[in-house]
Amino acid sequence: MNLVGNPTNYSDENNWAHLPKNIDKAVDTFFIYPTVYVNPEPDAPAIAPVDDPEFRFSVSEYYPEAPELFDEMTNLYEPFYRQSNLFTLSGKTHDEIMEFQLREPRTDIYAALDYFFEHYNQGRPFILAGHSQGSLMLKIALCDYFKEHSEYLNRMVAAYLIGFSITTDDLKANPALKFAEYADDTGVIISWNTEGPENKNEKNIVVLENAISINPLNWKRDDTYASASENLGDHIPIMESESLEELDFNVHKPGLADAQLDLERGVVVCTTLAAHYVTPPAPGADNVFGPASLHEADYTAYWENIRENVNVRIDAFFNNLKNHD
Repeated sequence: MNLVGNPTNYSDENNWAHLPKNIDKAVDTFFIYPTVYVNPEPDAPAIAPVDDPEFRFSVSEYYPEAPELFDEMTNLYEPFYRQSNLFTLSGKTHDEIMEFQLREPRTDIYAALDYFFEHYNQGRPFILAGHSQGSLMLKIALCDYFKEHSEYLNRMVAAYLIGFSITTDDLKANPALKFAEYADDTGVIISWNTEGPENKNEKNIVVLENAISINPLNWKRDDTYASASENLGDHIPIMESESLEELDFNVHKPGLADAQLDLERGVVVCTTLAAHYVTPPAPGADNVFGPASLHEADYTAYWENIRENVNVRIDAFFNNLKNHD
C-alpha cells in the first residue's frame, strides 16, 4: 500500500479519543468520527494536525452522540486521526474527494487498524462504525485494507457506514463485501443517508450515484414505508420553537422520524421532522448537503432502532458460530 507520510503513533494512548476502561463485552467496536474540523481561514491546514487541541476538543464533544450507542454494548475504540477540513472538501467532485482522502487520513486509519488488531482486539468479533467522513474512511478501508487482511472479515459482525453512500459499483468492484438485506444478517455493510423530500435532485456531498440504503426502522431494502410509530426512540432534541432554548436531548419514545427508501436516489427519506432539524451549512461554506438534508440526524433520528439492531446482529453472529460448531 502506498501510504502518504508517517502515521500517528497509536501505541500512545493519548492518540485514542476513547479506549474501554474494562474489556467486559464479547464484541469490540472500532469507531471513526465524522467531520469535526471546519476551519474557514485561508491559511488553515487542509488536513487537521492530530495533536491540535481545538480539533481534539471537537472530537471529544462529538463523543456523546453515535459512539455512546456502541459503547453501551461493545468495547469501544476510537482513534484520533488526521481528517480533512470541510472547507477543503467543499466544491470537490467525488473522485477528487476520494483521491484527497488517500493522503494522511488513510495513513492514520490503517495504522490505527493495525494497532487495534495487533494489540487490542485479541481475536474478538468486532463492529466497524462511523459517520460521514468517518464512514468514508471505513469504506476506503473495507475496499483496500481488508483486501490485504481478509482474515479479519470472518470476525466482522457488521459495518455501520452511516452518512456516506455505499454504491452498487463499490460492491461490484469488491465482491467480498456484502450489503445488508435484513435485520439480522452478519458480516454486512449497513448504510443510509437521511434526507427530507425537498432534497430530491439536489446535490449532497455524501450521496453518490448508484447509492443503496437500508431502512433503519423496518430493515428492508424495498420502498415499504415505515411510519414514526415504528420508531422505538430518537436522540434528537424536541424543540418547542426554533429558538434552540431548553432543548431536551433525552431519548424520546416513540421517535419522531419516519423512513422510506427512495430507491432511485438510494437514500432514506424522512417526512416527519420539522425544517429546523435540517443540517445547516457551516458558516461561510457552501450548502454541501442540500436544502433538506438530515445528515446530522442519521444516527439520532433512529437511535433506539439502531441500538436494537446492533444487539440483533451480535446475537445472530454468535448463533451462527454455534450452528457451525
